Amino acid sequence: MNPFDLITFPDPTALAEGVAADWLALTTEAGQGAGFQLVALSGGRIANGFLAAAATQAKALGVTFATTQFFWADERCVSPDDPESNYGLVRRHLLGPLAVPEQHIHRIRGEIPANRAAGEAEERMRRLAASDEQGQPMLDLVVLGMGEDGHIASLFPGEPEEVMANPAVYRAVMASKPPPQRITLGYPALRAARQVWVLVSGAGKVPALRESLSVTGATPLARVIRERKRTRILVSQNDSPGSK
Repeated sequence: MNPFDLITFPDPTALAEGVAADWLALTTEAGQGAGFQLVALSGGRIANGFLAAAATQAKALGVTFATTQFFWADERCVSPDDPESNYGLVRRHLLGPLAVPEQHIHRIRGEIPANRAAGEAEERMRRLAASDEQGQPMLDLVVLGMGEDGHIASLFPGEPEEVMANPAVYRAVMASKPPPQRITLGYPALRAARQVWVLVSGAGKVPALRESLSVTGATPLARVIRERKRTRILVSQNDSPGSK
């Protein structure tokens, strides 16, 4: 049995709207409990549509994210008002339009030295998240995109095994695409998350997705899938591995 759920949508718009609807349903369910929903978001092209759809649907349904705490799967080492900032992207499309309170927002400070920012981000997450048996904080949901090389968050191909096994929740990395200096959740933190959703859109990503879903895949996404009991892969139909 595959350790992933592959869910297809007719096109990128349907993908963004469908994933947004699923997230709002999860958020509503979490709001009926006693605790918080801890969510980590990322950037990338697909995030624009997903976040905008989530904001539109939340307004229509009256979902306030009152019990959601927002974290980031990765961040570029830039100021928060830089166009490359993942925090800035989420604020423009979701947090600002919905007036999410600042105390619910736990951004990675990309404008300070990367190792210091990584340590701060880990400390803030540990204040709110329970830990698993390996000491990793357990996020309720991590929403990621995937690059054409199979990278997720800012985990890129080619890292040595000892680096990939680093138990740090967040770590500084040098990316293979600009901007190069970044901070990312590590593989152990992604393994500990209760749910990981990966959004994939774009014909150029089909080869990497096909490899990632293979039991012998060597991409960062393939590693995450192997290390987790279950991962949800959400893809537009024309970009799914079986469509080529």
